Amino acid sequence: MHHLTLTPADNAALTPMLSELARAYKTIEEPGLIRRAPVLARLLPAHVLEFLEEYRLGEPSALCLISGLEIELEQLGPTPPHWRNSQYDSPALPQEIFFLLCASVLGDVFGWATQQDGRIMHDVLPIEGHEHYEIGSNSLQHLSWHTEDAFHPCRGDYVALMCLKNPDLVETVACDAGDLDWSALDVEALFESEFTQMPDNSHRPENASESTGDPVVDRLRRRSFALIQSWNDDPVKRPVLFGDRTDPYMALDPYHMKTEGWSERSLGAFQALCDQIEARMQDIRLRPGDCLFIDNFRAVHGRKSFRARYDGSDRWLKRLNITRNLRGSRAWRPAADDRIIY
Repeated sequence: MHHLTLTPADNAALTPMLSELARAYKTIEEPGLIRRAPVLARLLPAHVLEFLEEYRLGEPSALCLISGLEIELEQLGPTPPHWRNSQYDSPALPQEIFFLLCASVLGDVFGWATQQDGRIMHDVLPIEGHEHYEIGSNSLQHLSWHTEDAFHPCRGDYVALMCLKNPDLVETVACDAGDLDWSALDVEALFESEFTQMPDNSHRPENASESTGDPVVDRLRRRSFALIQSWNDDPVKRPVLFGDRTDPYMALDPYHMKTEGWSERSLGAFQALCDQIEARMQDIRLRPGDCLFIDNFRAVHGRKSFRARYDGSDRWLKRLNITRNLRGSRAWRPAADDRIIY
């Protein structure tokens, strides 16, 4: 893992800068803050910028961890019971800003109209009634390992997690493609467009509010949900691997993949890949102040099950999606500077 621990001197320099920015903006979702983030990122310590740039360009690992960001747990208050409206009066706004600035070194943050009402920064927390859903707000069921938004052509290059609370040390799990023995796999079969990838449950309309109050946005969201439904009804065949055949990138989400109609060779190659991933999965116990960046081309990730208490003390993370090619989703966004994909 590519790992950097912030020092007391780092925190001493960061705290006043982050506090000043938190006073200037009401929420992490303010368009002005998100637009300025790549410029504001230059206020980060030089060695943090160099560390993130090495991760972005050198690909030393699929996993990048910045730990040691100071968080006063007593100031956070209780874990919210739901993500809706949790961005307002956030007690963690300074830490959210640090997370946003680090993410903006790697690329452009973006959101989905079909997830958490189009917010850029998501809350990852248990929601009562979701215990057995295959979705990030579940608890009693493992969140199966996957490429984030594997079904979508505009999926991010990175998915990032910042830990605010994790009192039970619930494990995030991940497998780095660099740990796989590609010589033992049928790589050519996995590069063929023979695999059906279905939309995951987090993009379903029941996980969004009925209306945003903006008729234009509501129309675009309805179009997005209709497109996702069409992909469920008539799945598109895609490759599982892409890029360099000797060191390939991956895009797979076995829980949401239908194997009916696959050839014997495709099925065997896919199962062998999944078996290797399972064998090489590693546990990551995020602690408050940890910011984990996962290369969404070079790793799959998930989470082990846990028992939520719903008493304000449960695990609470923030999540960002990051792309290195915002223009690649231009056909899916209302304007060139809009960060939400419809």
